[in-house]
Amino acid sequence: MAGIYIHIPFCKQACHYCDFHFSTSLKHKDRMLTAILAELQMRKHEINESVETIYFGGGTPSLLSVSEINTIVDHVYDLFEVAPNPEITLEANPDDLTSEKIIALSQTKINRLSIGVQSIFDEDLKLMNRAHTATESIKNLKTAIQYFKNISVDLIYGIPNMSLQNWDQNIQFMIDLEIPHISCYALTVEPKTALDKLIKKGTIDPTDDKQAHQHFLHLIDKLKNNGYEHYEMSNFSKANFHSKNNSAYWLGKKYLGIGPSAHSYDGKNRSWNISNNLIYINKIEANQPAFEIEQLTKNDRYNEYIMTGLRTIWGVDLLIIEQNFGPNYKNYLLNEAQPFVEKKQLEIENNILKTTRDGKFFSDGISASLFKVD
Repeated sequence: MAGIYIHIPFCKQACHYCDFHFSTSLKHKDRMLTAILAELQMRKHEINESVETIYFGGGTPSLLSVSEINTIVDHVYDLFEVAPNPEITLEANPDDLTSEKIIALSQTKINRLSIGVQSIFDEDLKLMNRAHTATESIKNLKTAIQYFKNISVDLIYGIPNMSLQNWDQNIQFMIDLEIPHISCYALTVEPKTALDKLIKKGTIDPTDDKQAHQHFLHLIDKLKNNGYEHYEMSNFSKANFHSKNNSAYWLGKKYLGIGPSAHSYDGKNRSWNISNNLIYINKIEANQPAFEIEQLTKNDRYNEYIMTGLRTIWGVDLLIIEQNFGPNYKNYLLNEAQPFVEKKQLEIENNILKTTRDGKFFSDGISASLFKVD
């Protein structure tokens, strides 16, 4: 099974923390959507198996009309073999989700909403320069759960001056609504973002790693106690509500990325589209590829398996390491992992290397320490 990711590179306004590719100008939206349809046609030969997931990301895909979304989904169905009951996700901002639009979306093939709530407190939303208010989030979430069974909500922790009590209220609100999937991310300061500049000017307080760690530990304990499985570093779900799209990335399945900045993976090679809207459009209109491609080395594939494995409940299978990469890689991994095992941040059980509760927050840094460099 494979997946298709469609990047919609438009937003109403720029969130202070975001370093994804997007534009706040809709000037070229119609040409962009036509180019996306054309790229699907150009690259249909890259997927020769059933498509299990279709994911609209961005940017802000919920800026599109229901008709525009339907056109893209129908085009995917025309070009590819789509599996029965695929997971079709639309990322959405609360300010785009009127009651009428939620109802209209529920009548399309979209069967999963991923809603970027981030916080139910207006002071947090203002600090991050989100386009919606807490009232809009609450109102539209309560409507969405009436029409969609499969809903995911994004929350952000480690926001400057966010108390543990407020963070707990964010989590509890989603538990009380019985949201089946919750994705939670630490607020990170990416270079050259507005957040980076505002912190350097002293306009916003810097983020606090200790506070973020405290929020994270509270998060994993509270959701575990309320029946959620912590199946990936940032993702928690009730039974049978794992994100099929995201799980495919972590398990190394093939996926095709469409739209500017979108990434693709065919099992051996990784490619990424140009992160420039006009150049992307012009190349597609000229029937030219809009991507660069990289053949992954043995070390690249090993490193990716380590990075994705340690972020998930499935961990890193030492037998797979030995079978796919050889005994030298397995011995290297065990040797490099030993200090983290001694610090009780990693553990080995039934030939599976995993992060412990205390190690989960540091999984990306731990993974980097285990990498092999060409």
